[in-house]
Amino acid sequence: MSVKLSIIILLIANATIVYSQNMPYPPSPVVKNIEFDWSTHISLAPGSDNWPITWADDNKQYTVWGDGGGFDGTNKLGRSSIGVARLEGNWDDFKAFNVWGGHNSENNNNLIAKSYGIISIDGILYMWCGMFQTDEDQFDQAKIAYSDNHGATWEFVDWNFTREEGIMMPTVCNFDKNYENAKDDFVYTYLIRFQSYEGPDNYEDKVDWLNCQKPGLIDLARVHKDSILVQNAYSFFGGTNNDKPIWTKNLNERLPVFENPDGVGWSINVSYNSKLERYFLTTEHTESHRGNLGIFDAPEPWGPWTTVLYDNSWGEGFIPLNTFYWNFANKWLSKDGKNFSLIFTGRKENDSFNLIRGKFITDK
Repeated sequence: MSVKLSIIILLIANATIVYSQNMPYPPSPVVKNIEFDWSTHISLAPGSDNWPITWADDNKQYTVWGDGGGFDGTNKLGRSSIGVARLEGNWDDFKAFNVWGGHNSENNNNLIAKSYGIISIDGILYMWCGMFQTDEDQFDQAKIAYSDNHGATWEFVDWNFTREEGIMMPTVCNFDKNYENAKDDFVYTYLIRFQSYEGPDNYEDKVDWLNCQKPGLIDLARVHKDSILVQNAYSFFGGTNNDKPIWTKNLNERLPVFENPDGVGWSINVSYNSKLERYFLTTEHTESHRGNLGIFDAPEPWGPWTTVLYDNSWGEGFIPLNTFYWNFANKWLSKDGKNFSLIFTGRKENDSFNLIRGKFITDK
């Protein structure tokens, strides 16, 4: 399928006035304001949610959906538990193809899983997968799948992280095309600290086990990019010494890089904006599936974090307030890094691939 946008009207939502008294970190010293242009909003692939994205060596983007038929599919037509799609072109004129799973796909799959983190490094796609079973203990394990043919087929490593270790639904920090402009040779994986399957969340059409994790803690693991598939090559953030990170092989010695008493979502995303030289973390807070969007930035993968946006009704007046996952598409950043494409998803009316353009307002 192809997408071409013709922008006729301008609907700008200025969002930085939305600062809660409960926001966990002070305002960003770099991003002074953030705007969303709702005239650019598009919704595709109805019934398919999630959509983490990466920019690969072939100059195309690869994105992962859940529980639907992907592009040109519906909630039932071509339905796959997990699928991978390829996006070709610019944000306002791109073509989308189902690569693995979904309606009219190039390759079929019958895997039961979900992913909220995909990355391309040296032409290989890697994605963190979890939710291999949805009837019980949904977050029991997470493991890496990898593809050397741009998503046509996938293989899994023979090890995993587990809920018993306090780990659920990892994501991985994206940089530029095929991991260009990474600040070092390491790959950074963010690990949501599992707290409970239960919560006060009371959103419409509720799934009992999808709740904000409170208190919200996010851990950080790193591995050399040549050893992503080797379990004992991973180290975990264990705090700082003279502002330098401490890395430990002992998972029990890990310390969170991000904390929020209001909670974090059961899915998160992190990417590096090489022009602004900031890491951006997006997650929910307080209650899931309510448009409770938090955007945070930092100069290093481990922080210190500051707040770009802390909203409890993101998109109000434009979309129903049931979104839960957001991520930036680095290929579609402007040359100065200020204009961005935010991909997001939600439940019910927002259960789809959603894209909106926006802008970071800075002093420079």
